[in-house]
Amino acid sequence: MFNHPVSDLVSLIKNGYLAKKESVVLRSSKLKESLLSILKEEGYVLNYSKMKNEEGFNVLNINLRYSSGVPAVSEIKVISKPGRKVYSGKKTIPVIKNGLGIVILSTHKGLMSDYDAKSNGLGGELLLKVF
Repeated sequence: MFNHPVSDLVSLIKNGYLAKKESVVLRSSKLKESLLSILKEEGYVLNYSKMKNEEGFNVLNINLRYSSGVPAVSEIKVISKPGRKVYSGKKTIPVIKNGLGIVILSTHKGLMSDYDAKSNGLGGELLLKVF
């Protein structure tokens, strides 16, 4: 069975916010760490840390961000899926909610937010959108 790491991360974060959890735990990978780094930098998650669970696997403990009880993320959605990759050039990167949200792209220079990709003149695979 194949699990898409981006979809796993998105569904865990969504469900954590819906359940009003303070933190959620997910199996670690470099891709997930890079995504969380961007989400932390943009203010969508409070913090994350890497540790080992009881079985000895590396896991990520993600602290979710709330403002007066309201989740920092109101919408998070996977754009590219394993069966349908979505790419965008530097001039056609979508704008989410008039610039209030972000798109995270996978470029040849690594993962970055839409703003960083535009400022570096890069396009790439659209991974997810967050608002």
